[in-house]
Amino acid sequence: MTTPALLPLSGRRIPTLSPGASSFPHHRATLRLSEKFILLLILSAFITLCFGAFFFLPDNSKHKRFDFGLEDVLIPHIESEKEARHSSRQGIHGVGAHDEHRHREEEESLRDKIRADHERALQEAKEKLRKSKEELKAEIQTEKTKVAEDLKKKDGPKPLPPVPMPKLVGVNDGDPGDPDTKEKRDKIREMMKHAWDSYRQYGWGHNELKPLAKKGHSTNIFGNSQMGATIVDALDTLYIMGLHNEFKDGQEWIEQNLDFSVNAEVSVFEVNIRFIGGLLAAYYLSGQEVFKVKAVQLAEKLLPAFNTPTGIPWAMVNLKSGVGRNWGWASAGSSILAEFGTLHMEFVHLTYLTGNPAYYQKVMHIRKLLAKMDRPNGLYPNYLNPRTGRWGQHHTSVGGLGDSFYEYLLKAWLMSDKTDTEARKTYDDAIEAIERHLIRKSNGGLTFIGEWKNGHLERKMGHLTCFAGGMFALGADGSPDDKAGHYLQLGAEIAHTCHESYDRTVLKLGPEAFKFDSGLEAVAVRQNEKYYILRPEVIETYWYMWRFTHDPKYRQWGWEAAQAIDKYCRVSGGFSGVKDVYSSNPTYDDVQQSFFLAETLKYLYLLFSGDELLPLENWVFNTEAHPLPVLHLGNITLPGSETQR
Repeated sequence: MTTPALLPLSGRRIPTLSPGASSFPHHRATLRLSEKFILLLILSAFITLCFGAFFFLPDNSKHKRFDFGLEDVLIPHIESEKEARHSSRQGIHGVGAHDEHRHREEEESLRDKIRADHERALQEAKEKLRKSKEELKAEIQTEKTKVAEDLKKKDGPKPLPPVPMPKLVGVNDGDPGDPDTKEKRDKIREMMKHAWDSYRQYGWGHNELKPLAKKGHSTNIFGNSQMGATIVDALDTLYIMGLHNEFKDGQEWIEQNLDFSVNAEVSVFEVNIRFIGGLLAAYYLSGQEVFKVKAVQLAEKLLPAFNTPTGIPWAMVNLKSGVGRNWGWASAGSSILAEFGTLHMEFVHLTYLTGNPAYYQKVMHIRKLLAKMDRPNGLYPNYLNPRTGRWGQHHTSVGGLGDSFYEYLLKAWLMSDKTDTEARKTYDDAIEAIERHLIRKSNGGLTFIGEWKNGHLERKMGHLTCFAGGMFALGADGSPDDKAGHYLQLGAEIAHTCHESYDRTVLKLGPEAFKFDSGLEAVAVRQNEKYYILRPEVIETYWYMWRFTHDPKYRQWGWEAAQAIDKYCRVSGGFSGVKDVYSSNPTYDDVQQSFFLAETLKYLYLLFSGDELLPLENWVFNTEAHPLPVLHLGNITLPGSETQR
């Protein structure tokens, strides 16, 4: 009977053993693996035994075994080398017994050194084993910190290139001459000292002060960090007031404590105008290098905010990670005109001082991008999406969200010694559109600047908008079509309107916003617009108008405001904002804002000083009132810029 042929199963032949075939090869392989496994186990056990003996037998035993093993390993190696050297010496004439003896001594010395090193290592290992887990962790952390510090020293910031200091005129004094004005100026200086001393006592190192609770205060614009915002913001005010001991205290804190490598999400705009502006101004006024170095360190931390598809920076950036984002409330993730448009002054100075073109290029890129965009009615909307490069809501304001964008166009021109004509032209075109669409006269004859919202003019003006009176006066000289007189007059009218907003309250302090309809003029209507938080904009306009006209009413109006602040905002622990300027018994908001020391008190002090203190021909104030010198760029080319004419 024949054996049937194998049939395919599922299209495949199944391999079978031929009759008499043995499966021994498979068993042999298994045996080889088992032998290897047993050998590995024996080797592991031997190593474990050696280590056990090494660490746990008595010291003399360990040392003897260690020495024995060391000699077993090292001495044959040394002896073989000795023999090789000896045989080679046989063929070399002139080498005597002295050399042989010296080599033997060297070998003995080497053996002793190796033995001593191993004994020391053994002793260190024993000491480590006696330590607790916490002690070992602490030691490791100390070593890590030391390595990090060594790396930081090695890769630390390169020294900044030497650059010629701009011409600095009128950095102190400014004696007003007449005793009455000097007395008022001294009062402002005393108010500054009270604000500073209170912060020094109760909020030192914190960003701001809660003067009633007498403790530190901070807001989300500084993240969760204690960056001493009041110290940095107040430095230049202290300096020009001659409060040099206080200035020195601030400088020491900055040298020892101001650190930007913190895990904090901060406002790019606020940190730029308060910190970079404040540090640069302190550097130019005092000549102290630490302020320049710190300004540059911080600026480098802000650069990642510009890493967007359009180059329009995020509103916020994490100083440690460099991750940026926008405010959740800002028109579908938009960046804000007044924020990304208020970097130019500080960034031009950064490029000037460092030789790094990146700062100048970032702000010029923003300007070029805006120049290409369509503007509804010639107006710049307050919101721009940094991903798409498109406008957000068509809302235009010369107050909050828009204000300092226009201010910095004018000041870019002034700071360039009037060579940046592109900035001046952009400013003039913008102001022309604002005059046409936003500036109106009320029924009572008050000139105001409204807000444009989706094709409709809202007849409301904010306290922030009051800065525009000073801006119009500052930009009057150089206006097209011989309009200098017109813009000086416009500045005076805005100053008058803003004074009325103060004068029509019980406290003689202005509200946050005021309306011009329904028979009410320059008066706040909503409860949440009746507060005064020590803002400077009205006093800022008084000062500019005083400088350009010397009309005594501006000093009078400034003194009224100073007296009202001292009467209603002063408390034992500093100065506080008030919640209702129409109430004779107001409640406090319990915040002493850093800008009160940077701006409000500085502008009051300058108002009662002579014009030779920080003359406007030589200094341009950033939007936080930090003075930066005019850069006479006629013979200088900024790195990354086209050659100046």
